[in-house]
Amino acid sequence: MSQLPLIKGESILLRRPAETDIKDRYNCGWNEEIIRMYGGSTKNIKPFTQEDAEKFVERIRLNKNEWCVEYEGRCIGQARLTVDKTDNRARYAVGFFDPSVLGKGLGTEVTQLILHYAFRGLKLHRVDLRVLEYNKRAIACYKKCGFIEEGKEREGALINGNYESDVMMSILDREYEAPKHKFIEVIQIKQWP
Repeated sequence: MSQLPLIKGESILLRRPAETDIKDRYNCGWNEEIIRMYGGSTKNIKPFTQEDAEKFVERIRLNKNEWCVEYEGRCIGQARLTVDKTDNRARYAVGFFDPSVLGKGLGTEVTQLILHYAFRGLKLHRVDLRVLEYNKRAIACYKKCGFIEEGKEREGALINGNYESDVMMSILDREYEAPKHKFIEVIQIKQWP
């Protein structure tokens, strides 16, 4: 299995999947606002099934650089780094499926934890991301964590019949400043069960 570390913050734990994550994901089902922020269509949403929850957790399990986001003892989402070793960079993605945690600053904490690992642990030069231009909450979070807007891909995504634009953002190793007041612990684990 993966050698991905456990990363612990003030209120967030980033870890490999556990069986209980299936239940946590299933219990939240679909949320229209979250689907839209992910860039999905909110037309003809089908009921969320146990199989959907199992596939969600299995996709995380199969990705060697993806964590489940745990908050208050339950899984609320996932965070991922897609690492390009040749260019010493990574693409970052984070998403919550539990609408009850939105607006609590948890996305900022997760992003800070991932950036700490990317720059201090992996010694990467660059971390970048793409975010839909209308996802103002996410853009504010990324800016707060030090990401800089690089440009836009205009009307490159067709969502619910409208062409939407993506914002490209990045942060370089020399621009990264570790949070001074935040507790971050990276626990290296040789092998996950």
